[in-house]
Amino acid sequence: MVDSPPQMAYPPSATVVPANEYYANANYVSRHRTLGSSSKTSTSGAGDNNAQADSGTTKYRRQRRGSHDDKAIKPRRFLIDVDETQRLILEQEDTDGDFQITVNDIGPKVITLGTADSAGFNKYDIRGTYMLSNLLQELSLAQDYGRKYVVLDEARLNENPVDRLSRMIRHHFWDGLTRRIDAEGLETISNDPKNRSKNTAPRIYVPYDELEVLEYYKAVSVSKPHLRLDVQQLPKDITPKYVQSINEKPGILALAMTKHVDEEERETLKGVPFVVPGGRFNEMYGWDSYFESLGLLVDGRLELAKGMVDNFVYEIQHYGKILNANRSYYLTRTQPPFLTDMMLKVYDRLPFSLEAENNQWLATVLTAAIKEYSTVWMSEPRLDPECGLSRFYSEGIGMPPETEATHFDHVIKPFSDAKGLSITEYSRLYNEGKISEPALDTYFKHDRAVRESGHDTTYRLDNCCADIATVDLNALLYKYEIDIAETIQTIFGDSFETPFFESYESLTLEKAGKSRPETVLHTSEEWFERARIRQERIDRYCWNEERSMYFDYDTRLKAMGTYESVTTFYTMWAGCADRDKAEKMMSKALPLFEVMGGLVSGTERSRGFITLARPNRQWDYPFGWAPHQIISWIGFEKYGFMEEAKRTCYRWLYTITKSFVDFNGVVPEKFDIVNMTHRVQVEYGNVGIDFKFVPREGFGWMNASYQVGLGYMDRGLRRALGAVMEPTKVFKCRDERHALQGKSFEVQPPDVTTRLVRPHRT
Repeated sequence: MVDSPPQMAYPPSATVVPANEYYANANYVSRHRTLGSSSKTSTSGAGDNNAQADSGTTKYRRQRRGSHDDKAIKPRRFLIDVDETQRLILEQEDTDGDFQITVNDIGPKVITLGTADSAGFNKYDIRGTYMLSNLLQELSLAQDYGRKYVVLDEARLNENPVDRLSRMIRHHFWDGLTRRIDAEGLETISNDPKNRSKNTAPRIYVPYDELEVLEYYKAVSVSKPHLRLDVQQLPKDITPKYVQSINEKPGILALAMTKHVDEEERETLKGVPFVVPGGRFNEMYGWDSYFESLGLLVDGRLELAKGMVDNFVYEIQHYGKILNANRSYYLTRTQPPFLTDMMLKVYDRLPFSLEAENNQWLATVLTAAIKEYSTVWMSEPRLDPECGLSRFYSEGIGMPPETEATHFDHVIKPFSDAKGLSITEYSRLYNEGKISEPALDTYFKHDRAVRESGHDTTYRLDNCCADIATVDLNALLYKYEIDIAETIQTIFGDSFETPFFESYESLTLEKAGKSRPETVLHTSEEWFERARIRQERIDRYCWNEERSMYFDYDTRLKAMGTYESVTTFYTMWAGCADRDKAEKMMSKALPLFEVMGGLVSGTERSRGFITLARPNRQWDYPFGWAPHQIISWIGFEKYGFMEEAKRTCYRWLYTITKSFVDFNGVVPEKFDIVNMTHRVQVEYGNVGIDFKFVPREGFGWMNASYQVGLGYMDRGLRRALGAVMEPTKVFKCRDERHALQGKSFEVQPPDVTTRLVRPHRT
């Protein structure tokens, strides 16, 4: 049973005000004044510096009038002793000792608070999991600002959960996840929960040609000796062998910096901020950053989203690719490409008055995107020259060092047993190259590719990923080609010059005996043609007419895959599915993936049986992930399937909201959306669930999915979501209402067989 709050009207200030304003301002004063000084009957408001905590009893010198409390029509405010109330609520209600109040606790689920207008004389009950967990959260926030007593609006305890979660994301979670790599931010960003090496000192690696940045960090290490900062300069050529050699000395990789004048009017450098996913992921990730930027833009955080694009450009310029994340052990690994869509969404929100500066910024990012496209995705080994499609493929050596210590034990054990060695000793010798085992080389080649895909792990890509031209990757690259074409056409007068970048295509120059040019002039026509060719190849190798959906293509076996994945809808997000295929997917494929809590990653049939020897994988059935939801909603909307977009979006937001209400505000990394729980039994567990009292960060792309998803909610759906109504009931009611009205709500999809130019600003 969900403890949904009553729908009451409150003054906006009580719930809209973020905690840093609500608790930092000491201006909440009780109307009632007594002549005593007891802490329990103090006349001082929560913000009064004269509030006393002395013990003893105080009697009123005149009889208290019953009219001192306002009528019930006025929202209540409670006078609270912060530390004592927190102690009481934990002692009484937190029966499982996790410093949270959830539906799993078996306390009485009621606590009594005194009203501020009666100086604590009149008592009212705060009941239910949701209100009690909100009270615990508010008390913790008050403690952050040093408050011993507060006057707390009841509105903050029974606030509509949709409004509360959205407010927390906007005002608190993004700030909690924001990092900078400079003197002020190094201590936080250097922390790496994934570091299993013996050398845990903070370390930063600086690109070979960034001498000013190198000197800056060396100066920081001197001025802040308590950091014990180890500053290292990367070599000019970063090889897989070099990356493996520093696995025992992992560190953060430098990102973009800007000139800054400090308080003493000295010019220095300042790190460009970015958002991390949260939990053990305390660095800037590839595709996470794209989805986070969508949420940031919804919440008006344009500069932060723009800074993340700038950091991606820096990675391409200095590390050769958008990194899996900016840690040293990720230097050979990228992630799904989203840069062009990210840059355009930011560009379209830049101020019109700065057109010249905006276009210069866009030109810099576009150049980086073309470099990434050419040197990473259109070059071997990621490009399969035979079919012309691209694959995930990381050139690393050995075992990925960022995993848990025992993650590969089941893989290593048969080989270590055969040589009579312990797993630990065998792993060390293998990583040092003193043991050669081709079967393990192949296994880790595919394992690194899975991690590069972002879908780590899934039986869809198990022990084969480096051979698979996935439909999602190639749909994303089609989007690159279209975005680049349209940007050149509409912003740069159909002519855009870049340096010459290596790619598989450039090999034709060598074969023809031609010299390589210094620069290349790009036109929209050639990029539209690239998109047309890729679209034709995706249809040829990945579309299954009988099953009405797209599948991956195995470049080694030269065969289409059979794993049913929700990534089929990437083709609608990218716009490379024609109308006929889109309609067939909505008719036949969507029912395979739509479950109670949203869109599941893959089907149970494709995943296969689960046993002790064959455990669940987190990117398979029954798990749901924010990226798949967002991409699908946008794809459905693009083709005019708005009811399906709203319905699947509501299911996902319901999953998040219900967990938020039932589990003390938790916003985790992922969900089991079939069994409707964030308590998952899977290889990596779940991130974002381990906190005390109040959530501080949520999880990056989950936060974004909530803020983006609310844009798909009409008034009726948002009200239902606030009441935490089950999706089946909500859409049954909507269907019945539509039937009674005798209306057809089918939306005709646009004609996507003809390319429409994006309406960029001119």
